[in-house]
Formats: sequence, C-alpha cells, structure tokens
Amino acid sequence: MPISNSRDKTKVISIDQPDAEPSSREILQRVYLALQEKGYNPVAQIAGYLLCGDPLYITTHNDARNLIRQMNPQEVMEELVRYYIEGK
Repeated sequence: MPISNSRDKTKVISIDQPDAEPSSREILQRVYLALQEKGYNPVAQIAGYLLCGDPLYITTHNDARNLIRQMNPQEVMEELVRYYIEGK
C-alpha cells in the first residue's frame, strides 16, 4: 500500500472569487436597485452623488452607500460621457 502525503494531491483553485471587488457596473446596478427599493428616483440620486460626491444622496439600504464609495466618481462620469457621445 503506497504512502500518500499532501504533495500527492492536486490543489483545486476556484474560479469564483467571492472576495473580488465588484465592477463599477455591478456597484451601480446594486445601488440603483437599493434606491429603487427604498422608493427613491435612482437616476437622480446617483447623478447627485456623482456631481457633488456627497454620499448622503445614497441610501444605506443593502450597504449601497458603502458600495458606491468604492467607485471613483470622476472615472464613472468619464465613462458615462464616453458612452453617451459614442452612442454605444
């Protein structure tokens, strides 16, 4: 009977990364849904946040306020303008 040690076993690496940071798109979608669930106008609230950077425009429901703080508002604004201009 062969002796087995831990070096004989294949290590499995998971592709799913639950600790990976969400993309800006995922964050905006989650924040949008949280605002909608609380009865706010999500587009107006997110626009207000992006224009002035005040997190009070975003609800704390479903951790939306903490999520949106992970984003760089300037980068999001640039991407939105690019998307609008290029018509994608």
